[in-house]
Amino acid sequence: MRGSDNIINGVIPPGGLRLDKALADASGLSRERVKALLGEGRVAIGGVRAANASAKPPEGTPFTISVPEATPAHAVAQDIPLVVVYEDECLIVVDKPAGLVVHPAAGNLDGTLVNALLHHCRGQLSGIGGVARPGIVHRIDKDTSGLLVVAKTDVAHEGLAKQFADHSILRAYKCVTAGLPVPVAGTVRGAIARSSHDRKKMALVEEGRGKHAVTHYRTLAPLDGAALVECRLETGRTHQVRVHLASIGHPLLGDPVYGRTPSRLRPLLQRLGFQRQALHAAELGFVHPVTGTMHRFTSTTPVDMRELIIELCAEGHDAKVMALM
Repeated sequence: MRGSDNIINGVIPPGGLRLDKALADASGLSRERVKALLGEGRVAIGGVRAANASAKPPEGTPFTISVPEATPAHAVAQDIPLVVVYEDECLIVVDKPAGLVVHPAAGNLDGTLVNALLHHCRGQLSGIGGVARPGIVHRIDKDTSGLLVVAKTDVAHEGLAKQFADHSILRAYKCVTAGLPVPVAGTVRGAIARSSHDRKKMALVEEGRGKHAVTHYRTLAPLDGAALVECRLETGRTHQVRVHLASIGHPLLGDPVYGRTPSRLRPLLQRLGFQRQALHAAELGFVHPVTGTMHRFTSTTPVDMRELIIELCAEGHDAKVMALM
């Protein structure tokens, strides 16, 4: 144990739980973090170093956990403006603008949402897996706008990741499709995997090869040569909305990868300077992983999409459509 370590002392709670579960319940650390600390020899049970996560020590046995100070993240903190919808000591919900990449990667090593969060949350990150970094549990594309929840603690990260894994997160997107979907509401089911023809694209594949994906859609309003559509995700796969809507013949307007904007609408998009897929993460709901309370957030359709939608409105219907945004 080093002087900079955070020492957690306690006793094994009742219930005959596995050691990793018992320590997680008693310490406030995530179960995965406890397993890692056991593997690093940083846990003592009754004064004896412990390593077996499945052991079941008697209740009331004293324990000590030595938690090292979180190491700095590799990404650099950058003062990039953020629209914060909600924040507490465990997590933060942001409204991401189109054009902002979520995570540093080849070609986008800085200027990302992670860089912005490292600056905004400086001193507040307790460490995800021992690293002082924001916990990215889901992503939206660079040119998709809207709501994103990010963990600030190990426990929040584990709890949110579990909800995403069991598909209990509420996610709704608003988008503008080429043409009017027929039927106007329905469900698209189709496994999604990396395209075998273009590694930069995702594609529908036979079940069993890719990841099972389900999108429920409904048309909110018909537009001129297009439609305002809401998509609710049962699963959350890479490019899911874009791939599924393109598969039924109604790709998103402005999507440079999965659809071709109808020729008669191209001048409109050029005049507006609309250069992205018309997709906005408008609604996000989840159970707070620490407090257990239900949270639900909504985001207004951004200006660029609003302008596009109004331009596509039939005469006299703009007020009705505006109310849907």
